Amino acid sequence: MAAVNEANAVLSDAEKRAEYDAMLDAPRGFASGAGNPFRGAEGFDSGDFQFRRQSMGGDADYSDFFRQMFGDAARGQRGGPAGGPRATMRGEDQHASIELDLTDSYRGSERMLTLHGQEITGEGEVRSQERQLQVKIPAGVREGQMIRLAGQGGPGYQGGPAGDLLLEVHFRADKRWRAEGKDVYMPMAVSPWEAALGGSAEVHTPAGTLEVRIPAGWSAGRKLRIKGKGLPAATPGDLYLELQLHIPPATTEEERAAYTAFAQAFPQFQPRQGA
Repeated sequence: MAAVNEANAVLSDAEKRAEYDAMLDAPRGFASGAGNPFRGAEGFDSGDFQFRRQSMGGDADYSDFFRQMFGDAARGQRGGPAGGPRATMRGEDQHASIELDLTDSYRGSERMLTLHGQEITGEGEVRSQERQLQVKIPAGVREGQMIRLAGQGGPGYQGGPAGDLLLEVHFRADKRWRAEGKDVYMPMAVSPWEAALGGSAEVHTPAGTLEVRIPAGWSAGRKLRIKGKGLPAATPGDLYLELQLHIPPATTEEERAAYTAFAQAFPQFQPRQGA
């Protein structure tokens, strides 16, 4: 009679009954491993049904009673001795990050990843697993973008499909260039005579070596836009060359004489005027 009262106490409570029904649907062996939908939830423990609540005065343990009353049905849902179809569950999606050079986005690349995760044995046990995966990086990936590898995530349970692996792309810091969305920015040094008179120069960019025309009349903060030479896309990004004036040193008598002649050629020049 005490067992019946205990059953009424639990099954008449809608919340408790819903929790118990959820336990019947959860495959054994997931409680301590990745993929357990009830991981960390109150009232669930690994292995057997360990259903504990504080609300009925003390730490009430209903596991033995429910195994007696509902054990056959639960085993049947799990494909146990009572027969019936085995419950399957899709593996969980796994997340990782991958660090690339910006140039990898221009031409695409391949990477060998070592993944550390968990697998479920035929007995429902969870154990550590290490595996290697060759990943093809498509051209045009951007900072923060997710690459989805179907079926390379957590393993399914009882024949269920594997989850997906989601790789978040990050570019290594590189003083030569940076990406903002699909546009790429890089500094470009110019000499005083190039800044004043203009000219042409070969520039090594992530898109390859380009012949660039430098316009006359440099000013601080000026950028040269090269259309379509940013990251690849259906509509490619642009490449921006940030012009930076570099002053040659005066270490020899000839160099100092050249600077003296330069100063004499511009007697009216006042660099601090208006400062």
